Amino acid sequence: MAVDLPTSPTLLQRARANDQEAWERLTRLYAPLIGYWCRQQGVQGTDAEDVCQDVFQALAVGLAGFRRDRPGDTFRGWLRGITRNKVLDYFRRRKHVPEAQGGTDANRQLQQIPDQQLPEGDDPPELLSGLYHRALELVRSEFEERTWQAFWRATVDGQAPADIAADMGVSSAAVRKAKSRVLRRLKEEVGDLE
Repeated sequence: MAVDLPTSPTLLQRARANDQEAWERLTRLYAPLIGYWCRQQGVQGTDAEDVCQDVFQALAVGLAGFRRDRPGDTFRGWLRGITRNKVLDYFRRRKHVPEAQGGTDANRQLQQIPDQQLPEGDDPPELLSGLYHRALELVRSEFEERTWQAFWRATVDGQAPADIAADMGVSSAAVRKAKSRVLRRLKEEVGDLE
């Protein structure tokens, strides 16, 4: 049903090796999420874009040190922590900037941030759905159309493997294998996304 592709290193391993494509994929996957976290903490517009760049710069410097040593450690959780620190840095810098006429609440927001947490799993479902769909787009071209269709129908559409198999003229085992291969590839590519 599908051609076996060689297993590629994970996205994070490739990014650690300074693979340009891996960095482009990381940016495409996570920039919208980082932007959301920034806006949730009161950083708007071009300032949020600047903080996002700061986050990716910190990520580039610190990626080699990221480990999943404890149960529950995730890349997204680690990235959320970096974002929180960069938002704090943003408000600290703003504290020393004179307020414009009409004023801003930057100092008040700075005082509130330590009490605010970005708990894991607090992201809106539509934002995570976008993250998942971007990840799917990144790996789709690696699979034959029949493999992809079997995966999509079983996983996204929720159809029974037996029904898909009958419709596509393959075995139920082939449908389950297609689903498993795509999910395994997604995990290889983006790790803790699922």
